[in-house]
Amino acid sequence: MSEYIFKLPDLGEGTVESEIGEWFIKVGDQVSEEDLVGTMMTDKAAVELSSPVTGIVTKLAGEPGDVIPVGAALVVFNVDGDVEESAGAPLDGPTVEIEPESEDVAVASTAPAPPTHTHRVMTSPAVRRRAKEAGIDLALVPGTGPGGRVTRKDFDQYVGDAVVPAAAAKAPARTGVSKEIKVIGLRRIIAERMAAATREIPHFTYVEEIDVTELESLRQHLNGKVANKADRLTLLPFLGLALMRALTEFPQCNTTYDKDRNVLVQHGSVHLGIATQTSDGLKVPVIHHAESLSVTALGREIRRVSEAARNNSIGKAELSGSTITITSLGKLGGIVSTPVINQPEVGIIGVNRATERPVVLQGQVAVRLMMNLSSTFDHRFVDGYDAAAMIQRIKEMLEHPATIFLP
Repeated sequence: MSEYIFKLPDLGEGTVESEIGEWFIKVGDQVSEEDLVGTMMTDKAAVELSSPVTGIVTKLAGEPGDVIPVGAALVVFNVDGDVEESAGAPLDGPTVEIEPESEDVAVASTAPAPPTHTHRVMTSPAVRRRAKEAGIDLALVPGTGPGGRVTRKDFDQYVGDAVVPAAAAKAPARTGVSKEIKVIGLRRIIAERMAAATREIPHFTYVEEIDVTELESLRQHLNGKVANKADRLTLLPFLGLALMRALTEFPQCNTTYDKDRNVLVQHGSVHLGIATQTSDGLKVPVIHHAESLSVTALGREIRRVSEAARNNSIGKAELSGSTITITSLGKLGGIVSTPVINQPEVGIIGVNRATERPVVLQGQVAVRLMMNLSSTFDHRFVDGYDAAAMIQRIKEMLEHPATIFLP
């Protein structure tokens, strides 16, 4: 027997270190070549790593949440014969999949021992973990993703409602005992970015109410002519078009700040970030060159990238490069919010809930559909006057929606 050291490979994007996401192996396990050993977190994704050799695990570099430099020993194996130590390669590109803690606890409470796989099933780390905890052989789950990949929806459909309710039924009643939850993976990245944004950026929030009655009438009219329900428009693509037109007049808001070079990059194209709430936390998929899209095409793209972010089928390129972001809480939008800027951008537009209420219109009280926009800007680079003027321009277009489409 000889010792083989599997070193952490370069995961791309200039990373010099990476956080351990989770292990699929433990000391003493017999591992075959190409078996999954675990995931490593980059700033944007969890990357699955496979074993480059067949052998017995003798050492692991650390626990989930520990940060390991590129080139450092990740796993040590005892192997037959002599092999050269090396760094392995990630499998199939990135996936971002970290299940919420509550679901993990519910499933784990009655989880039997997992089966042993003789071949690799393509799926995300969290689905793989859920299958392991529930004792389900992923090879039996029909995969509808690219290349037969098992998506979260595939897994949930296969399991049905049996696993979690059964676990919940046997779960002990609350005893008031506290527990510690380690902040790792995507949640740690989100926490660090939010803290950096609020620490480094002087946020200036501007809220404006908008009468979207005519816009809603137009939206319903257009949706009435759509045969495919999947192509029905929400208010977001109209807001996106109005925002992009306003940015031609206020280009300082379509800017990113390179703090390393102390340079503002004013972008000619609009790469629109769509803040999307997922079970893993907040993600911002990006629609590149959004200014080239019609309202229908923009609506399709918003729907596509949001869904891809939720089911973790989105590619790495579509999770970076945004120049300004729209965020919406949908029906939970409330009256007002204070969006946090998505660095290195200098502005974010937040959509609040649209509700009918009485307003005074031309001297008469009328019921109108009203909605607030809660926008936040980096006050270092966007003056309050310019921020307010841009939102007023958007308000004008949304209240007179025909102007969105004029040359």
